[in-house]
Amino acid sequence: MTKTLLCIGYGFSARALTPQLLPLGWSITGTTRSVERAEAMRAEGVTPIIWPGADLDGALKTSSHLLISAAPNPNVGDPLLTSLDLGAYAFDWVGYLSTTGVYGNHDGAWVDESTPLTPSTRRGALRVAAESAWQSTGLPLHIFRLAGIYGPGRGPFSKVRNGTARRIIKAGQMFSRIHADDIAQVVAASIAQPRPGAVYNLCDDDPAPPQDVLAYAAELLGLPLPPEVDFDAAEMTPMARSFYAENKRVRNDLIKSELGVHLKYPSYKEGLQSLLQLENSQTRR
Repeated sequence: MTKTLLCIGYGFSARALTPQLLPLGWSITGTTRSVERAEAMRAEGVTPIIWPGADLDGALKTSSHLLISAAPNPNVGDPLLTSLDLGAYAFDWVGYLSTTGVYGNHDGAWVDESTPLTPSTRRGALRVAAESAWQSTGLPLHIFRLAGIYGPGRGPFSKVRNGTARRIIKAGQMFSRIHADDIAQVVAASIAQPRPGAVYNLCDDDPAPPQDVLAYAAELLGLPLPPEVDFDAAEMTPMARSFYAENKRVRNDLIKSELGVHLKYPSYKEGLQSLLQLENSQTRR
């Protein structure tokens, strides 16, 4: 029987899973709000559904696996749970892409999957509520708490090149990160080794201050260091500033010990090297 994955919110992270599954004979369907994006999905071998809008009943009935990559709505909560009763459907595996923001601020201390959920932002609180709502469905749920995501097309190089990058300095600030390809391999490993009720942190081995990442990007490009700007004086959007309200280092031991994952990019250095190599290869074509 063909295994079929339905992705609710076929975005950056879900898209990275496609090259892992299609060669294994999977059928993949994904939702998008954009007609233009739907055409790109078809070109990648993915069946698109414009949603909200289209009826998901047929796709839900024929899918053996369900991945939720859509963010909760600030007003109504999880978009799928608030629009459908999933009790009529049966899945072999369900995955929910959440965020390490559910842990809140820990002043740079380490957190793991057993750390109490104490979100310090509205965004994090919405994710805690969404996790709880999905856990109450009784479906074979696996929760993946993602650190800051980067990957092809989502890296620091363009800002460093055009001179708009700034090294925001906030004493002791640490961020954890995860490359999209490593998100994909963890999710694929969970699909192959399901454990309903599991919760996994997805991050690399090297939490680091954000200014170090920009400095390394500049070094790889052979460009001057971006200027330092004190956090309190920096001009930032409220969204960007809110990320600095949380300071923690995230442990990833469980994905290794339970799922046998070996990260492709164990730190931002390997990840940035790979992104630059990819950019250079595309430029030469």
